[in-house]
Amino acid sequence: MHDDRNLVEARLKRVLDERVRPALYPESVPLDVAVWNAPGEPVPVEEGLAAEPEPIEAGARWGAPWGTSWFRVTGTVPKEWAGKTVEAILDLGFDENMPGFQCEGLVYRPDGTPVKGLNPRNQWVRIGAPVAGGEEVRLHVEAASNPVILDYHPFVPTHLGDQDTAGSEPQYRLARMDLAVLDETVWNLVLDLEVVGELMAELPVDSPRRWEILRAVDAALDAIDLQDVGGTAQAARSRLTEVLSAPAVPSAHRISAVGHAHIDSAWLWPLRETVRKVARTTSNMTALLEDEPDFVFAMSQAQQWAWVRDHRPEVWARVKKAVADGRFVPAGGMWVESDTNMPGSEAMARQFVHGKRFFLDEFGVENDEAWLPDTFGFAAGLPQIIKAAGAKYLLTQKISWSQTNKFPHHTFRWEGIDGTRIFTHFPPVDTYNCSMKGSEIAHAARNFKDKGVARHSLAPTGWGDGGGGTTREMIAKAARLRDLEGSATVTWETPRAFFEKAEAENPQPPVWVGELYLELHRATLTSQAKTKQGNRRSEHLLREAELWAATAAVRAGFPYPYEDLDRIWKTVLLHQFHDILPGSSIAWVHREARATYDRVAAELNGIVDAAQRALAGEGDTPLVFNAAPHTRAGVPAGAAAAPATDGRTEVTPRAGGGHVLDNGLLRVEIDGRGLVVSAYDIAADRETIAPGAAGNLLQLHPDFPNMWDAWDVDEFYRNTVTDLTDADEVAAADGGSVRVVRTFGSSRVTQVLTLAPGERRLEVDTEVDWHETEKFLKLAFPVDVHAERYASETQFGHFHRPTHTNTSWEAAKFEACNHRFVHLAEPGWGVAVVNDSTYGHDVTRTVRTEGDAGTTTTVRVSLLRAPRFPDPETDQGVHRFRHALVPGADIGDAVREGWRINLPERRVTGAGEVAPLVSADRDAVVVTAVKLADDGSGDVVVRFHEAHGGRVRATLTAGFPVAGVEVTDLLERPLAEAEDAVMADGDRIAVRLRPFQLMTLRLKRA
Repeated sequence: MHDDRNLVEARLKRVLDERVRPALYPESVPLDVAVWNAPGEPVPVEEGLAAEPEPIEAGARWGAPWGTSWFRVTGTVPKEWAGKTVEAILDLGFDENMPGFQCEGLVYRPDGTPVKGLNPRNQWVRIGAPVAGGEEVRLHVEAASNPVILDYHPFVPTHLGDQDTAGSEPQYRLARMDLAVLDETVWNLVLDLEVVGELMAELPVDSPRRWEILRAVDAALDAIDLQDVGGTAQAARSRLTEVLSAPAVPSAHRISAVGHAHIDSAWLWPLRETVRKVARTTSNMTALLEDEPDFVFAMSQAQQWAWVRDHRPEVWARVKKAVADGRFVPAGGMWVESDTNMPGSEAMARQFVHGKRFFLDEFGVENDEAWLPDTFGFAAGLPQIIKAAGAKYLLTQKISWSQTNKFPHHTFRWEGIDGTRIFTHFPPVDTYNCSMKGSEIAHAARNFKDKGVARHSLAPTGWGDGGGGTTREMIAKAARLRDLEGSATVTWETPRAFFEKAEAENPQPPVWVGELYLELHRATLTSQAKTKQGNRRSEHLLREAELWAATAAVRAGFPYPYEDLDRIWKTVLLHQFHDILPGSSIAWVHREARATYDRVAAELNGIVDAAQRALAGEGDTPLVFNAAPHTRAGVPAGAAAAPATDGRTEVTPRAGGGHVLDNGLLRVEIDGRGLVVSAYDIAADRETIAPGAAGNLLQLHPDFPNMWDAWDVDEFYRNTVTDLTDADEVAAADGGSVRVVRTFGSSRVTQVLTLAPGERRLEVDTEVDWHETEKFLKLAFPVDVHAERYASETQFGHFHRPTHTNTSWEAAKFEACNHRFVHLAEPGWGVAVVNDSTYGHDVTRTVRTEGDAGTTTTVRVSLLRAPRFPDPETDQGVHRFRHALVPGADIGDAVREGWRINLPERRVTGAGEVAPLVSADRDAVVVTAVKLADDGSGDVVVRFHEAHGGRVRATLTAGFPVAGVEVTDLLERPLAEAEDAVMADGDRIAVRLRPFQLMTLRLKRA
């Protein structure tokens, strides 16, 4: 037989594109359209419905950037259409390739009832099936003219990303606004031809099944009269019946499809627009669930559910019914799909506390899974947090984006720093926006790494990022793929059903130990420095507010601010979303975030101040409140007392220029360039700075990644570096300090280097007035330490990374995340670099070729970047950072100094000392939270963990009468299986902890 494959396949494409799809709506009449443009921000629905619109014609331009236009469409169904299926086609000027990324709409009936959302892949509104003829149609569309930020030529700097700079030029041109007859036979023919055509293209050319489909397609195309597609569509469909009814082979890969709309809580749109995106998507999905009995839709992010509840009560009622039916599924159990690298220990825990509690309170639903398809890598401390929240599964997809190494598993157990293992799945479909294309389904089956021991994978199905969700076309394709020869099988299932099947068939999957590092988007650890500082400072202020408010409530009857703390936590958690905290959103998002963090700080400082004054009482005794989890200046953790003063620092001229700082523990030499050329540990008789090198070295790199500007830093940035060694000023300052001023480019840096009395700690306060573009600023400390690995803090512990690049996996980690400290050591002596608000860093090693041939290990802190997309003014302006170099530090010193720099002391005058509410007798036991129980019972909740990486026995002492002790999960629910880990004797509680184990205790007050 002659090979006519290419001929038939090309014929299929043209006939579908030019004849069959255009025949979907064979008859149409125009609707009358009028528009009212809301001034400023979106208005309430009732105001938009009541406004008096002006006529507008198809083809007219509309929609200033970020504006809202209310369209009224009216018309009459022709009587001759009686018995037919009729839809309104409402095309606001859509580009079908940009669902979620351009204009969108929500359709209402005149009474304000929401009907469904409109987006580029969902332009129809069902009028009747069938219609009687003569019906009056009146619909209102709340249309958002969101500008396109990420266009066909991506990453082009634009000022459209902020309402303040976007201008008023109309963005869109109104397109088709018609009533039309839908030919459902033609619609089904389109889906038949798409499914078999896409399947055919994925089968081997020499496969008999491919040729069977080819012959059936050829016959179906022969049956179509191109001048009467509607009249011949059924005949064409009948030619495909046999190939569409052939069952899948028993060994076929099995895909659990989960309806999905990954909606970024903010990204290329502001938070207020996400509120509306969620309403549009949930309106569509609840309508689709009513029409499609097999369909299941899952939505994560409790914050987004709360937005629907609070802003769209009519949609919420439909959502609640669908949840009760078990088909609209709360997923993930987190407040938002947060970044997991940068949030601190408590914040990561509270993501699950607030997320799970919302779903429990609203629906009685307990989530078993963490659902994070788009998060930019996963910190090694996360598994035990997931488990402590009462969950046992994790789903993500983003690791498939790694540039260098292909992750070796799709289903595995992920082991965290404490040994906790979580059953984890990466969908091999490699997208969280699966649309049921044959190429996607075939890729999932071919790509699945666990063949031979497992055959199930999950496919999140629906348009996401900017929302939209699953379409009726996707559901129709899934129905045809349920049991089809040559294809993986597709079944709609809940996440829980998938995970239960996957774990049952593969109870002993491979294990991956340590962080799930994304080999991409590394610059998200640095972009938008003020957003990151706002997060870090909010986390620590929340710790203080809870600690002092709880202490004051127990000791002084202070009214514990339950509602305020709950609200503020949710605000901070929202801003940890994986495009806000990472700095990858438009300017509007970060402008609002800065203002929000300022308000949060003011409110939390007010709570702290009121609680401390209630504790201090009336008097003139100077008191220092110590919120850190370690004793400081003689003040116990969580207590207030008069501070101890010990020692002084001498500042003397240095031979050859510069200054020497000496406090009897450290002697630091700062040369005439303002660089640290020596940091000598007097007791250890040990130099910190590597021979011939200098610390406090600012280094400037060009920073123009190949794509994803705010997200990425590519390794070639290191090829070019400028050491900023010229100083405008190096002068002694008050308080045992040296002041250094530098200018470079259009920027200026002022640093104050301070050697604290009685401490082995050189503090470096840096102020940068930053006006560079596409540059990367680093702060380097080259130290004389031979270390094959180093520790960086993560949630509830620390994680070790190699300093070498033996393998491609190690080389790919050229920029990594730490929380409060980085620590590297030889046996018996180490160095820590601690910070108050930076996350990105790199650690490299070289062997000196001259002198002692020792090893120089350089820690570099990432300070600032200046990408131009999506915010063209990223980080321009004044920034302040605090770091400290701690010579002679062991890991406990690194932990303690990291807390110290993030929780400065507070001074209050009062009547006398304040004893801690809860204290631990071992420094390795770090208390991360002291608070009152969320249920309002007045019980005291304390959360702590082992922080040094070893086993520990410790005693916690409560500063109040204790009637009972319970070990709980993160949601403060009893854990019976953990009872043998504690022994209570009055107000003393003995605990045993394994390395990095976290524990939560609930102390009932007598």
